[in-house]
Amino acid sequence: MKPSQDDLPGTRPELVEVAPFVHAYVQPDGSWMINNTGVVIGSDGTLLLVDTTSTEARNRALLASVATVSDASPSYVVNTHHHGDHTFGNWLMPPSTVIVGHDACREEVVTAGLLASQVLTGPDYGHLEVRPPSLTYSTSLTLHLGSRVVELHHPGPAHTCGDTVVWLPDDRVLFTGDLVFAGGQPFLAEGSIGGYLASLELLRSFDAAVVVPGHGPLLRGADITRVLDDLVAYTTYLSELASSGHAAGKTPMEAVREAGPSRFSSWQESERLVGNLQRAYHELDGKPLSERLELTRVWMDMMELHGGPIACHA
Repeated sequence: MKPSQDDLPGTRPELVEVAPFVHAYVQPDGSWMINNTGVVIGSDGTLLLVDTTSTEARNRALLASVATVSDASPSYVVNTHHHGDHTFGNWLMPPSTVIVGHDACREEVVTAGLLASQVLTGPDYGHLEVRPPSLTYSTSLTLHLGSRVVELHHPGPAHTCGDTVVWLPDDRVLFTGDLVFAGGQPFLAEGSIGGYLASLELLRSFDAAVVVPGHGPLLRGADITRVLDDLVAYTTYLSELASSGHAAGKTPMEAVREAGPSRFSSWQESERLVGNLQRAYHELDGKPLSERLELTRVWMDMMELHGGPIACHA
């Protein structure tokens, strides 16, 4: 029997129509490995998914939900970046499905493999296979689903080095991937602090009516501005903390401990602050963005700041 949404831990995911024949698949509570995806149906019935999700059960539940609005097999899956909660379901797609992503996304899917499932060990991931994008682009790519236009844009290194935003200009719907965590601290250890700030301004420039974040609730109207402003404020705080700590010769952990609580401490995944500082220090040292941080060390510091193992309820 295929898992249903009722079989999943936590609050049941919801398929929400955000424009005609455009849906967001929203998975509460948006914490580690519990992400949002998208469903776009073209005027000719072509089906495109924005991302997959983390566990086999969650991916099968996603496909069962998609089947309630389209009987087509996905022609495309767009991966907004390489992390496992956005790519681990690629393998469940038919061989005819084209997996699309940025050039660096493909490279990182291959390099990371199933690492996320080995770091976040709480869930039952079921069967997993690595399936990277087979169609890649460098700056922008436009897909035509009949008369429906789907634009893919790379903002530069931000959340990761291979991010994609998916823009539906006729509907003013923007799928941001993990450039937006609504209610949680962003995770920038594999991206760029300066690049992330620039990406937030790019998101603002679309003037979207609906923003589907990678994690957290849907955003409309004034909530879009509020969340983007909050993320800019967080990143500015992070940059200032990094600059002062780095100049004083403090480790990222010492900088966080000595700074104490901030208004961002109540956001989900507050342990990400020390991981983000490691990336900020890396940039202040003048090291290339293409040089990866040792994620095991980043994770150990985040666990220390968290006060123990980091729970994952996917």
